[in-house]
Amino acid sequence: MPSHSTPLNEIERRIAALQAGLSQNGFDGALIVQRADLFYFSGTGQDAHLFVPVEGQPLLMVRRDFDRARQESPLEAVLPASSLSELSKPVLACLPRGTKAIGMELDVLPVNNYRLYRDLFQEVKIEDVSPLIKEVRMIKSEYELELIRRAAEMNDAMYRHIGEILREGMTEIELAGMLEGFYRKLGHQGYVRVRSFNQEVFYGHVMSGSNLAVPSCSVGPTGGPGPNASLPQGAGFKKIARHEPVQVDYVGMVGGYMIDQARTFFVGEPPEKFLRIHSEALAIQNALVQQGRPGTKAEELYDTALRMAADANLTQGFMGYPQPVPFVGHGIGLELDELPLVGRKSPHLLQPGMVIALEPKFILPGEGLAGIENSFVVTETNLEKLTRFDDAIQVL
Repeated sequence: MPSHSTPLNEIERRIAALQAGLSQNGFDGALIVQRADLFYFSGTGQDAHLFVPVEGQPLLMVRRDFDRARQESPLEAVLPASSLSELSKPVLACLPRGTKAIGMELDVLPVNNYRLYRDLFQEVKIEDVSPLIKEVRMIKSEYELELIRRAAEMNDAMYRHIGEILREGMTEIELAGMLEGFYRKLGHQGYVRVRSFNQEVFYGHVMSGSNLAVPSCSVGPTGGPGPNASLPQGAGFKKIARHEPVQVDYVGMVGGYMIDQARTFFVGEPPEKFLRIHSEALAIQNALVQQGRPGTKAEELYDTALRMAADANLTQGFMGYPQPVPFVGHGIGLELDELPLVGRKSPHLLQPGMVIALEPKFILPGEGLAGIENSFVVTETNLEKLTRFDDAIQVL
């Protein structure tokens, strides 16, 4: 039986931060059901509901598996609740008189489920608590940073492994499978969580040559054909050729926490164009690192990236083609698309404890991609780079 995955003091810190936010925003409590949020605040990923009152002890109500949840979560109040009807009594008992509102994650909760909860708590107003939860999760603790640093070490090993196995003539999906097997040996959990509706990520993207410029439904700057139309992104069955870019944009994970990183490889010497544009991507990354200090507006980093791309006459294709994404970086943690967004209209200022993936990338239609991605933590003074593998194009 697995033991507690998250220390009690870490869970208590997170609960306290949430309760402070609940109080400031007029909530009487939060009923948490989404799996990443549930794990974050309870330490278990079992099928359960976590009720966090604005004051007092949180209550974990477990549908299945109760014994596992009790073993995994360090919370004291854990009880079985095999159906939704069993939730109302213990939740209402935790609420103060004159309760006005409880929060739920309305950004991800299906409408039909929301209707069930609305019928269950008819005298209580249900409002969206997801913005608050995402704000709490945005700042990482030392405990979380240690897991993210270990994920970075996993990725450094994986990128070193690419140089040992990448060969001309192998397919993208063959390379992807070999890297994913290597990841699994290191303990990678496989599934990469994203919060955005209808978005799926399987480890990340491995693409080569013209496939790097194939647009898709992915919310990132790259898409790719994928294995088929039902999963239209990432590695396909194209054979890797000499003198064309092979980009591996993969997400390492330890204990549920992720690191995001991309590197470009060539079998044979790369064309001068790719070397030149890659150097522009590195210049943008380095400028953002120099600018990125606590108190800096995330949107200002994005504006800097756009300005530098324009100065280099590389606006077309920057951050995607034909539809560029409106960001140059994003937060990471238990999910791949966390706050802050380093993009257009971002309301956030950089704060110590944020972990951000910066990914200036240029799509070259019909030819491929040049660019870089690294993950950084905002410290008290600067951006500390977490992903250590060489930023240069790797020539094999």
